[in-house]
Amino acid sequence: MPEQDPTTILRRSIKNERVHSGYLFTGGGAPPRDAARAFARALACERPHEGWSCEDCSGCRRSIEDPEADAIAIDGKGKRGPTLRRVGDHPDLLWVERGADDTRVTVGQIRDMQAALRLGANEGGRRVAVVADAELMNTSAQNALLRVLEEPPHATTLILVARRASALLATIRSRSVRIRFPNEAPIALRGADASETVDEIVNLLERLRSTSTPALLDFAEQYRGTRALAAESVTELIDVAAEWLRERVKREVDESGHSSLRRLDAYRSLQQLRRELLQRNANPQMVAERLLLGLRDATALP
Repeated sequence: MPEQDPTTILRRSIKNERVHSGYLFTGGGAPPRDAARAFARALACERPHEGWSCEDCSGCRRSIEDPEADAIAIDGKGKRGPTLRRVGDHPDLLWVERGADDTRVTVGQIRDMQAALRLGANEGGRRVAVVADAELMNTSAQNALLRVLEEPPHATTLILVARRASALLATIRSRSVRIRFPNEAPIALRGADASETVDEIVNLLERLRSTSTPALLDFAEQYRGTRALAAESVTELIDVAAEWLRERVKREVDESGHSSLRRLDAYRSLQQLRRELLQRNANPQMVAERLLLGLRDATALP
């Protein structure tokens, strides 16, 4: 059975009055962010029509954003601008994202959001906070956000938007209703758009040749636990490793006109591991171990 359209799922949750305290929207590009904004506005609507904004009530009018106006610039440190902003001019709809000059969504932003949510709704309805760029929260910020999910204030909904769910802590994912959008963004291996999880994986891959077997097995132990969450995390490990290996092969071809057959075979092995994980219910930790040991062997020799 094909997956339902995300908007249909969200409309139904409002129409049936089954709105959850935490949602995780995943996918690339603008659709997840646009849907998060639309869902937040619908939750603030006083007279939702078929589960969506009526666009006529006071709540809808206050949450409209002028497409021609410049959005309020957010500063993660709160020095040159606010750490969060409102959706439109609605006091109960909060929007958090990475500041223009920041590489991460900061723990300070999450704490400010948490404090604002605990004040209670100004309009007497539901409070909603959207955390865009959620995959760019560092561990401290994610732990602060987890406390909101574990003990959400009354009539409060938190919406996280991330390109990939596996960049978030498993405990955050397990407490959020997952809404999947198509076309997840390509993985950024380096720079400001790379998540901490990707940074950690790439750093390990870059020093594979000098990493001992016990150290690799220790790294793979993080993929223990609930299979669904562990498998999702190992899927990201496979994706990152495949992109890292693709970069390496391309660089070798550009420099010498060819690449080692060992590297090409390793790339095919990654795809086989993906199939075993998804189709044969292979143990995620064992898949991670085989991946890391196999890549080390493939990169050990020219």
